[in-house]
This record gives sequence, C-alpha cells and structure tokens, in this order.
Amino acid sequence: MTENSKINFEDTATAFAHKSTKELRKSHFVFSTMNYPWMVKAGTFLTSAALKFRLPVKGVIKKTLFDQFCGGESFEGSEPRMIQLAESRVKTILDYSVEGEASEEGYDEAVEEAIKVAVYAKQHESIPFCVIKVSGLGSTALLEKVQKKEKLSDSEALKFERIKVRLDTVVSRAASNDLKFMIDAEESWYQDVIDELVCDLMIKYNQEKPYVYNTYQLYRHEALGNMKKGYEFVARHGAFFAAKLVRGAYMERERDRAEDLGYTDPIQPSKATTDNDYNDGLKFAVEHIDEFSLCAGTHNESSCQYLIDLMAEFDIKKEDERVYFAQLLGMSDNISFKLSHQGYNVAKYVPYGPVEKVLPYLFRRADENTSIAGQSSREFMLVKKELKRRKLTV
Repeated sequence: MTENSKINFEDTATAFAHKSTKELRKSHFVFSTMNYPWMVKAGTFLTSAALKFRLPVKGVIKKTLFDQFCGGESFEGSEPRMIQLAESRVKTILDYSVEGEASEEGYDEAVEEAIKVAVYAKQHESIPFCVIKVSGLGSTALLEKVQKKEKLSDSEALKFERIKVRLDTVVSRAASNDLKFMIDAEESWYQDVIDELVCDLMIKYNQEKPYVYNTYQLYRHEALGNMKKGYEFVARHGAFFAAKLVRGAYMERERDRAEDLGYTDPIQPSKATTDNDYNDGLKFAVEHIDEFSLCAGTHNESSCQYLIDLMAEFDIKKEDERVYFAQLLGMSDNISFKLSHQGYNVAKYVPYGPVEKVLPYLFRRADENTSIAGQSSREFMLVKKELKRRKLTV
C-alpha cells in the first residue's frame, strides 16, 4: 500500500509559485471585489450596459475577470497559460466558453471548433481532455421534448439525429487522436437524454480504453444513483465507464423551475447530503477502478483529501491515468498546484474565446463565487496570505 499522506492545502508558496507578485495583486483585487455580492451585481449590470452602448470597457474586463478565469481569446492565444501550467505539471482542459448560437448553422460551427481543438490537442501532451456541452450541438427545447418522450415531428426527429451525429463526430475525432472526451452536465430537464447519449458513446468508443466521460452533478439527489446505473449498463456491454464528478451548477434555476412548475425539487436538501453523495461517488469509482476512470472536478479540499486516502487504501499510484483531479482556471490554486507538486494527475479547465463573447461565462463565474459559501473569501484570504508571506520573505 502506498503511503497515505495528509496534504497541506494552506501551502500558498507552492500554490502561487507560478504567479508573479503583480499577478497576485490583480487576483487580490478581483476576489476582494467578489466578496461583495452587490458589487458583482452592479458590475455585471454596468458592464453589460457599457458594451451595449459600445463604451471602451473591453480592456478593463480583459485585464481583470478575463485574465483571472480565461486562457485567451483563442486556443492558440491560450498557449502561454498552458505552458505556465505545464511547467508545474498541471495539464489543460480547453473549454470554448462562447455561448453557442441556437441555429443549425451555429451548432455546426461548434462541431468545427471542437474538431479544431481535438487536432490542436493532439500536438500537446499537456491537453489530455477535450470537452463539450450537448446544448452547443442542438436545441435544448428539442432535448427536453425527447426526455418527456413526446412524439417528434419528422423535422424534429431529423434534428435530433443531427445532434447524435454531431456528438459522434467530435468524439470520434478525439478518440482517433487518443484524447479523452468529456461531455458536460446540464439542466435536469434534459440531462437524462444526455446520459443516454453518452452511455451509448461509451459502449461504442470505450471498448479498449476509456475515451468518453459523462459528468454527474452530485448536488442532484438522483445523480449518484444515475451514475451507478450508467456504470452497470456500460459494464454489461464490456466497455469502460468514465465519469467526471462535480457538485454542480444551475442550482437557482433548478429550484426556481421546480417551484414554478410544481414538481419535486431535484436539488439535495442540504450541502451535507451533497458532500456525502459526492464522496460516496468517489468511493464507488475507486472500488470499481478496474472498469472505471474518474475525474474529480472539485474545489473542496476535504473531498480531495478523501480521494487521496482512497487511492492509498486501494493501492492506486498517484500517477495512475484512471484518476484525475480538476479545478477551474483562476480558482483553488492551493489544491491544483499542491496536488501536482505531490505527483497526482491534475488538470485545469481553461476557458477561451473572444472577451465580449465569454462574458456570460465570466458573469456566471463571478456570481457563483459570491453564491458558494465562503468561496470568494477563501480565495481572497489565500492570495492575501501569500502576498504577506512574500513581503515578509523579502
């Protein structure tokens, strides 16, 4: 059994070794602002208004929120960040974070972009995963109708087939380039359809090794059970199962919709139950590791330590490709860089796209940081601690 060690996630010297003091001060400013929800709401409103009236605010956004949470305006433009991450043994998950145009042409363009990323990633060992949202490949209203098992018109049936073809096209290209491919989780009212599509892709492409990963949001009380059912279904077909586990997003929309339409709230009753299901999901994955590849997408230090303990208990080596940790760029560097320094597989989600087109992503990121209890304060205090350490060291 490998030695089971406790990780010091308070080690800011390791966490921020890749950042200059100037960069840290910028992060300090961003997270200090996010500590105040009213400032985030006001900033979001004013930025949207300024762009609407074509005021010159793009430069300010690029030097603050964009630089904190995005890699660049293109995947080529993200290379400096990728190289910086790779120097610390942190790999990259490129994420085209532009909100797709809801048209057949827009969906086809999303496929073209995904294929370009797959081709580009083949040339870079530091990019082990590609990622896409099914909602970027087809109508969410159509996906919802399929989930409700409503009868489709001939035109709708054709469009649904196109979604499957688009998804298969990008997965096929990624697999042929020996890249893992993640399909992100989305809203509950069409997530079941996504689960079915992805499990079918696993059976097709995961016969020899795990290429296709589904994503499970454990803040949904059905997610753990759905993951286990997906595993059993895929395993029965002799394929490898692969999953990224996250706590999740979309919580407010989920609850508001459930209340408005009068159905059972899909969200866990408390954070504690979410945490328990998340850790149970990690345990299930490790217990079935011979047929299960795992990406633990989490900013929770306790869950990271729990997975480390499980790996030690089940004699899984730190560098085992079946287990990855993942965090978002610009957040939880105390987790990412500490784990990579200790020899674990770590990847950062690196969003990219033109500044004005990734604003919806940036606004969500800012809003989520203020809504996750203590997240902005945690990031702010870690950056503040490191700035103080550097000042005292000097």
